[in-house]
Amino acid sequence: MTTDRYGHAVHNGTSEAAAHLDRAVESLLFFRPEVADAVEDLLKVAPASPLAQAFAVYLGVLGTEPGDAAAARRRFDAFAADVDPTGLPMRELLHMAAAEALLAGDLRRGSALLEEVVVAHPRDALALFVGHQLDFLTGDALRLRDRIGGVLSAWEADDPHRGPLLGMYAFGLEESGHYVHARETGSAAIEQNPHDVWAIHAVVHTYEMQGRFTEGIAFLDARTEHWSSGNFLTVHNWWHYALYALEAGATDTALGIYDAALHNEESRGLAMELLDAAAMLWRFHLAGIDQSARWEALADAWSGRADPPHYVFNDVHAVMSYVGAGRVAEAERLIADRRRWLVEAGTTAVTNHAMTAHVGLPVCEALVAYGRGDHAAVVELLWPVRRRLHEFGGSHAQRDAVQKTLLESSLKSGRHDMARTLISERTALRPDSPYNWLSRARLADSLGDAAQAAVARDRASTLGRTGDLTSVRV
Repeated sequence: MTTDRYGHAVHNGTSEAAAHLDRAVESLLFFRPEVADAVEDLLKVAPASPLAQAFAVYLGVLGTEPGDAAAARRRFDAFAADVDPTGLPMRELLHMAAAEALLAGDLRRGSALLEEVVVAHPRDALALFVGHQLDFLTGDALRLRDRIGGVLSAWEADDPHRGPLLGMYAFGLEESGHYVHARETGSAAIEQNPHDVWAIHAVVHTYEMQGRFTEGIAFLDARTEHWSSGNFLTVHNWWHYALYALEAGATDTALGIYDAALHNEESRGLAMELLDAAAMLWRFHLAGIDQSARWEALADAWSGRADPPHYVFNDVHAVMSYVGAGRVAEAERLIADRRRWLVEAGTTAVTNHAMTAHVGLPVCEALVAYGRGDHAAVVELLWPVRRRLHEFGGSHAQRDAVQKTLLESSLKSGRHDMARTLISERTALRPDSPYNWLSRARLADSLGDAAQAAVARDRASTLGRTGDLTSVRV
């Protein structure tokens, strides 16, 4: 019987297939681009393997690229039409069912099926990784944490793949608010493998969520060679660095990172990368710092994709780009298209349907209202959904662009009580954030309290004094 490195039988597979599967899983765990070649090699030697076919589906879905998902559907449908499920191991049947659910757009069912896999097979690293990413795409923080926490006891401390699991667990802990435990767990994963970019990413999030940008910069600087190139998280981790720089008041550094790593003429135009670029420029937009040329180029990139309804988290960032570029009519056309789709689709199990209807469209409409200067409308749209933003996916750090939009509009529309509440919430969580103290100063100005404004600005200035960022090299 052929088995993978974890001791699982590989149905319709040879020892060569198992070797390709092991290589593909390891590449996936460490976000190495060679995972795509490894899966193609696996499919060539084991085209009848349900696990190989499901793996290809996972790669086609997790990037949130409509074209990749459509290609994965065509290949999987051709395979499934000829496969006889009789006699297939339950583990591989569940992988097939999860793949089918994902291709149908039901991310939550796919997630639940993969959870069934790991309850029975806690060392199925593929099911763990894919399930973890689905939890991220659906904003399910508790499952993001507990899916991994529930299997750790089945992994020996010296297993080289336990490290990536700790990195995943660290991210789930962070998204659930356990920042100290998350940082300790992520650091343990990095100690096991310094190139564990997901673990690095998890620790970076802990500093971001606490406003400890100076420590975050130092953390990334100490590990630049391990995260800054050659992996699927390169652009995203540079985005985090740029967030730190922006918080520190080093806008030139943030823009230098944007031009070198987030979006330029050589960018691949992937949705995951474009949304990072949009989220960065939107923060400049909220600060009133003109980036018209960068916005125009980014809006062109989104417009060139002409995405169908697929993942509304991406749609929100496309709308950011159109609004930032002053192309409000394009934003409104995208919103109208999604509204038509909701009507035409009717009641459906497609995860993106609920995401779009309940959260995505109100956020998109609020962004358009912000672009028009209608801050009262922004408040009316975002205040009711501000505690539900996780339902359309992403991380707390990514969704903070929307939370900041609400805060900015509450200040600009004179909703002082609302602004006070939002600022108090933010400062309690991130007492070291200059942005939060500057917001408090602006509120005090609006209320005519010059003394409180001066104290808050002084606090922001003190927090904003960091080490020299001019030596950053992308």
